Amino acid sequence: MSFRTSRTDPDTAAEIKRRPVAAALTHTDSRHRRLRSRWRGALVILFLLPHAVTQGADSEATVAAVFTRIRQQTFHPFNAEGTFTNDRLLGKHGIANTDDGDWRIRLLAISALVRLLPEAADDVTQGLIDKNLHVRQIAAAALGIARQTTAAGNLEQILKTDDSSLVRSQAAMSLGQMESVSSLDLLRTRRMADPSRDVRHQCELAIDQIEKKRGATDEHVTAFRNLNPSDFESVRVGGKAADFVLKDTEGVPWRLSEANQNGWIVLIWIFADWCPVCHAEFRDLIASRKEYRDAGVQIATIECHDTYRSRVMIGKEVEPEYWFAKQSFKDKYRAGIWWPHLVDHAGAVGARYGVDPMSFAVHAEYVNRPSTVIVDPQGVVRFAYYGTFWGDRPTIHETLEMIKHEQFEFEHPDRRKLVDNPEAP
Repeated sequence: MSFRTSRTDPDTAAEIKRRPVAAALTHTDSRHRRLRSRWRGALVILFLLPHAVTQGADSEATVAAVFTRIRQQTFHPFNAEGTFTNDRLLGKHGIANTDDGDWRIRLLAISALVRLLPEAADDVTQGLIDKNLHVRQIAAAALGIARQTTAAGNLEQILKTDDSSLVRSQAAMSLGQMESVSSLDLLRTRRMADPSRDVRHQCELAIDQIEKKRGATDEHVTAFRNLNPSDFESVRVGGKAADFVLKDTEGVPWRLSEANQNGWIVLIWIFADWCPVCHAEFRDLIASRKEYRDAGVQIATIECHDTYRSRVMIGKEVEPEYWFAKQSFKDKYRAGIWWPHLVDHAGAVGARYGVDPMSFAVHAEYVNRPSTVIVDPQGVVRFAYYGTFWGDRPTIHETLEMIKHEQFEFEHPDRRKLVDNPEAP
């Protein structure tokens, strides 16, 4: 379900964020209404507690409540390797329902745990041995973001023994975020020995991150602590684009309203450095520099990671061993990238724009939906597309053509469809 709006009537979609293709604008998924209602129950109070309040709370009881809420959620399953989310109804990579609530539970649970740390370190660390893999993954993520080094040994244990590639991958990421020097030997071992290519990749990044002392930043921790679900999915097609400031990978602030004074803006939320589709888009952007500039269109790519991971994406840190790349892209990127690559800590801006941070797993890491948002010279959102799987969004060429003709209609040919959608095959 993508935003759709016409050139002559940009306000028609102002009152709703998404709609099925060729369906009425007032459509709302009934299953999501039930899920959202449960989410807004008693436990939402816990997830919205400010840090000053949670510091004085019974940490054991509070952490237990977060873990209970995670266990209550029926998350979408994984593929056989446990590295990609499969839609529970379609059995294909991704999630067809763009109103699905898995990401909210995951993101706000991490936010709540980060706010409870470091006081609740022992209780959060207990989540690493939970029977529920989602509890283990979320606990590991929170410990890494909060740089809880007292849990390094526990994270090492799950990196060695956990049967979930997703959890092992998260353990490696968290050890890198907390700059655990004592974990380097194990990370080097697992980089060579782990059965999952995706876990081996995260070990390689973690080693470099630790050696360079580029762990989780204060900005990243603060962003997770300050997540506010009342801001989520508040941007509407036909309405004004919410202004924001994000820093690029050199720490230079980029403000949407300032950039928007010069014409059209395209915001593209990508995945991560391990994404071959994202690298193909980067190559297309480099090749399309003249066409975009001649059309008066500015681009900003956005990544829901901390600074180190965002720098890896554009060739400013280690160059990992990619299974999909025959040639180095590092020099080409450093010379050819002409647009800002922005760091969206905690996916806070992405959540406001509807990209659903941590929506589904791709290559053993939870990521946002691949999303493209077009803002016109008046600051109005004319188009917003939220992908249903890793390859679902308009190409760089298709995006420019929509702007040139001011015809904002697109649907990927392989877009996942809800099974109860009468238009689904």
